[in-house]
Amino acid sequence: MTGLGNVPWPPAPIRTERLVLRESEGRDRPAFVELFTSPEVGTYIGGARPRAEVERIAPEVPGRRPGSFVAERDGAMIGTVTLVRRAAEQPERVRPEGGEVELGYMFLPEAWGSGYAAEACEAVLEWLTGVLPGEPVVLTTQSGNARSLRLAEKLGFTEAQRFEAYGAEQWFGVRPGVPVMGPGRAS
Repeated sequence: MTGLGNVPWPPAPIRTERLVLRESEGRDRPAFVELFTSPEVGTYIGGARPRAEVERIAPEVPGRRPGSFVAERDGAMIGTVTLVRRAAEQPERVRPEGGEVELGYMFLPEAWGSGYAAEACEAVLEWLTGVLPGEPVVLTTQSGNARSLRLAEKLGFTEAQRFEAYGAEQWFGVRPGVPVMGPGRAS
């Protein structure tokens, strides 16, 4: 599998108390369009994209790639959780060679405040630990995104550094116990 190594993809759906985490399906396309056109969701990821553009370019089955999970509640997509390898040349890293797995998530505004993102991310991180034990996991979010910072803390990420990108200060976190590498950091 490209991205996460030789991990078989897709995995069997992951079931939590309230959610199913699974590979994307065609029926998820409208929810993907909502995610990328929502002004609320776009606040910390560069803004909402125009609906006509997203409708035009979204594939029939968006988000179908290794490391991308749809979070489903009561049969409907409410968000996504992704695991992707960071480019080795990025200065923020936890291993000298880079290439760490980065956790990402986006949820529709109507799913906010109910703990769904934490539940989904915890389940995906547990799955990752099972298939790639000891794999460093990092998370980047705008430091102004208070909700995302609270979620990162709840998931056990700790701040490693801050940096400027995309016109805003970014928060870079790692899971505890992983030595941090990067500009000005010793291993």
